Amino acid sequence: MDQAVTAEAAEQAITAFVSERVKAEVPADQDLFGSGLVSSMFAMELVVHLEQAFSVQILGDDLKRDNFRTIEAMTALVVRLRGAEKPADD
Repeated sequence: MDQAVTAEAAEQAITAFVSERVKAEVPADQDLFGSGLVSSMFAMELVVHLEQAFSVQILGDDLKRDNFRTIEAMTALVVRLRGAEKPADD
């Protein structure tokens, strides 16, 4: 995604990916780890998917579980990382 990513578009894309993988509808505020829908292996798949789908790099402190606990948290992470990457000389 080279163009600007809205929070709504990011949330829809992340929801579609997660729902397809777990074969269930997942509310944006559902705790994916607490509900047992996401394993540590799937968490790594989420990192790779978000990096590829949204052209971001998730490094260091951003790799904490809380950023992947819900679809809302992943959406906020993507929006924040995409916003941080804007060129200074727009």
